[in-house]
Amino acid sequence: MTGKSSHRGLIVAAVMASMAMISIEATIVSTAMPQIAAQLGQLNLYSWVFSSFLLTQTATTVVFGKLSDIYGRKPILLFGIAVFLISSILCGLAWSMPSMIAFRLLQGIGAGAVQPVAMTIVGDLFPGKQRGKVQGYLASVWAISAVIGPLAGSVIIHNLPWAWVFWINIPVGIIAAAGFVLFLHEEKQTHRVSVDVLGAILFAVSISALMLALTEMEGATSSYAVIAIVIFLVTLVAFLWQERRASAPMVAPDLWLRRPIAVSNIAVFFAAMAIMGLTTFLPMYVQTVLDRSPLVAGFALTALLVGWPCGATFASRMFPRLGLRPIMLAASLIIPLGAFLLVLLNPQSSPVQAGAGSLLMGIGMGLLNICALVITQESVGWSQRGSATASNVFSRNLGSTLGASILGAVLGYGLAHTSGAGSVTPEQLRGLLDGTGAAMASGDAVRLSLQSALHSSFVSMFIITLIIIPVCLFVPKQMTHGQEAAEAEAAR
Repeated sequence: MTGKSSHRGLIVAAVMASMAMISIEATIVSTAMPQIAAQLGQLNLYSWVFSSFLLTQTATTVVFGKLSDIYGRKPILLFGIAVFLISSILCGLAWSMPSMIAFRLLQGIGAGAVQPVAMTIVGDLFPGKQRGKVQGYLASVWAISAVIGPLAGSVIIHNLPWAWVFWINIPVGIIAAAGFVLFLHEEKQTHRVSVDVLGAILFAVSISALMLALTEMEGATSSYAVIAIVIFLVTLVAFLWQERRASAPMVAPDLWLRRPIAVSNIAVFFAAMAIMGLTTFLPMYVQTVLDRSPLVAGFALTALLVGWPCGATFASRMFPRLGLRPIMLAASLIIPLGAFLLVLLNPQSSPVQAGAGSLLMGIGMGLLNICALVITQESVGWSQRGSATASNVFSRNLGSTLGASILGAVLGYGLAHTSGAGSVTPEQLRGLLDGTGAAMASGDAVRLSLQSALHSSFVSMFIITLIIIPVCLFVPKQMTHGQEAAEAEAAR
């Protein structure tokens, strides 16, 4: 058992602080990055400030989850916080875009250690019926950060040096680390386990190459994407070969293919793809096609952030009574319903309809994510809980990246092949958003083209959400709980 019952509240507070450190960083940086890039130059590298962080975070999540099963949660978590804080300091000192990207790569490694292990600690401290409630608190951290982050980023950019965008998290990280040092106590691990170093390296390289390929395809630099895909396939084959021969594989196939875990991760994967489409394209649709202000577009997207913690809170309180499977099935219907409202949008629609679709998808995501995580953690014992939790986080991150790439490609194709005003240029889009330039003269035609392209993206998003329904039907009605899994583990 990890921690003492008298300290559980303080440990949860430290977990929430560590999660807030990562979640608020993303929203602050996205708000402030245009001004930072204007000072650092090399705007062609702009997207890599975000892609580099996600690349290393996704590639290392599973590795750190496995390491926490071997060496314990506390040392891996403290290592992750230290790496995140040091790299945050370095990001604030960046002198160019390449240096910023390098430090963001390092920051992603820290996040890859903190996020899955912090969630695993909650799984260690609380039984299933109580765990959902605490996971609901963690969901609220992400929602609150999504609201506070842009405001904080705007205040910092206008009143302080931009370095404070990264340094603002230093005291939060120090407080979180202090909480873990003082209150998180783990039993010493007496057994020795070999570490599959080669498997970890091959996995990280393979996933990094896949993420690079997806990013490059989105940026239409196909030659680099082809090279990255080749590297991905070669290292993936080598990784699978290594995992079959390793005595303690980094990614155990029997764990990832266990029915409750596999189904939960697949459902989360497709849900994350859809949510990425919502957060990326809904604000653009409201501002351009519906001709509303950025504030109205922000409110439409904020509905997602309201629905998510509401759904998570409901799931955490009701799954002991209703069961995990029925709530996941309900979520699999609510998410497509919200996406369908977005498919029905047209230039005469009210932004209330856009907000309603966003709200429903948020509620469905809150229901789905909590249940999927609890199912995943309840399917294993302590020694595999870190790996299982990391597989859930990994599926979500990979889904987000793949969703951004696929739905971005759909939008790009739509913008280049519209039947109205021809292809929409970046200058026209920028002029329409700013209310200036030549786009105003042909505003209706540009809006019609955007309506067509964005509608195609929403239809694709809706199709993706429909896949979640049959996936959730495979959630087992009866599942092996953590204690039973631990006993079976000990028997082997």
